[in-house]
Amino acid sequence: MDAGSTSSLRLLSAEPKIRVLHLSWLAFFITFLVWFNHAPLMAAIRETLSLSKEQVAALLIMNVALTIPARIAVGSLVDKIGPRMMYSALLAISGVICIAFALSTNFVMLAVTRLLLGFAGAGFVVGIRMIGEWFPAREAGYAQGLYAGLGNFGSAVAAITLPAVAIAFGGPEGWRWAIGLTGLIAIAYAPVYYLLVTDGPEGSTYFKPRKSGAMEVTSAFDFVLYGIMQAPIVLALGLLAWKLGSGGLHLISQAAEWAAYLGLAAVYALQLADTWRINNSVFDKPVARIFRYKFTQVAVLDIAYMITFGSELTIVSILPLFFKDTFGLSLTFAGFLGASFGMTTFFARPIGGWLSDRLGRRNVLAWCLAGTAAGYIGMSQMGTETGVVFAVAVTFLCSLFVNAGNGATYAMLPLIKRRLTGQIAGMVGAFGNVGGVLYLTLYSFVGINTFFLFAAATAIAGLALVWIFIEEPNGQIAEEMPDGTIAMIDVT
Repeated sequence: MDAGSTSSLRLLSAEPKIRVLHLSWLAFFITFLVWFNHAPLMAAIRETLSLSKEQVAALLIMNVALTIPARIAVGSLVDKIGPRMMYSALLAISGVICIAFALSTNFVMLAVTRLLLGFAGAGFVVGIRMIGEWFPAREAGYAQGLYAGLGNFGSAVAAITLPAVAIAFGGPEGWRWAIGLTGLIAIAYAPVYYLLVTDGPEGSTYFKPRKSGAMEVTSAFDFVLYGIMQAPIVLALGLLAWKLGSGGLHLISQAAEWAAYLGLAAVYALQLADTWRINNSVFDKPVARIFRYKFTQVAVLDIAYMITFGSELTIVSILPLFFKDTFGLSLTFAGFLGASFGMTTFFARPIGGWLSDRLGRRNVLAWCLAGTAAGYIGMSQMGTETGVVFAVAVTFLCSLFVNAGNGATYAMLPLIKRRLTGQIAGMVGAFGNVGGVLYLTLYSFVGINTFFLFAAATAIAGLALVWIFIEEPNGQIAEEMPDGTIAMIDVT
């Protein structure tokens, strides 16, 4: 095997790029620990502050609401100021907000701080740019998969350890100490990350967008497509406002709900205006061919991640109750089986990235979506007739394809346009959360077996889009150096 293969990633070596990989996945791990620290302690929080069922549901919604726009905002900022500064600042700020959540004495304070902690969920985007700077194309998929797989485990560790930490501190207020501790960890790690990493290898150039604001596109067609692809993000936020209002929770007035809709419409109009400000030149003067990229690639990756990660968020939420009600399992065992769908990310994401490096990114993503479709068709057959063993087996197999698909999506992403990697990662990540909102909304209207069939249909549609529109990264991409010279970056 040649030295350029993925086997050259010696994960216990002292190489600078390996050190950055480990420091970055640990930063991601901590942001997810902070983001999901409330979930396993919600019963204690509810009891301490006498929260209603509707208030608990609202907190769960607010935890993900701002993550959708936050991933786009953080993606833009990381391209501008660099991942070293961005991750350090995000860790420190999230830690402070986390401590404020732990000190909350009423629902309003809980809601505001939980809403702001949605920004912690955007930490994932920062490391995508950092890993893209440090690892060459032949290793990028595996490195991105390791980063995401290990970092995502923060939510599982929160579920496993924080209840024990709360019990160790004792008393009804133990949850405050457990949550506050995660905030202190984030604050302490912020300067560690800042001091031990750089934005790229020594002597490398960190390419930044030419203009701050909307993503740069390189053709009139891409301009129109970019505008269209911004709409689902705004619509998903509108769905969340509907859920908080007339959609069932009735925690905001009808006037406030309509104000939210009008505000989101204004935001979308401003986004389109900013897109025009950044990109109107493409209608007057064609971008030089050497600098062009196809936004179609980004749009299809948006949809692919919406299908894989978005459906995963929903499945993890609904499976525990399904296993308990269908097979009469204990709450603890049913919860473990449900959570296992997401826990395979620990190894399935790296596998998806590793296979992408070796077998081609387009091919692996297509096979993952095909496997996802087959898996959801299999899950639609789960029930008392097929038995619990079949249900566990098909759930496990489906989760492998779903999480490998997540890894395959991000294996391709850094190879589209280097200076826009953060913005592209932010948009794709936001679509993952949009998918969670859309799939959960669908689930509220149909039975679980019908839901699985719908999820399978979307995976088949995603497969068709990947097969038709995705092009395997090949050759080199061009970026302009600060002195005006052109740098060529290998993506094969």
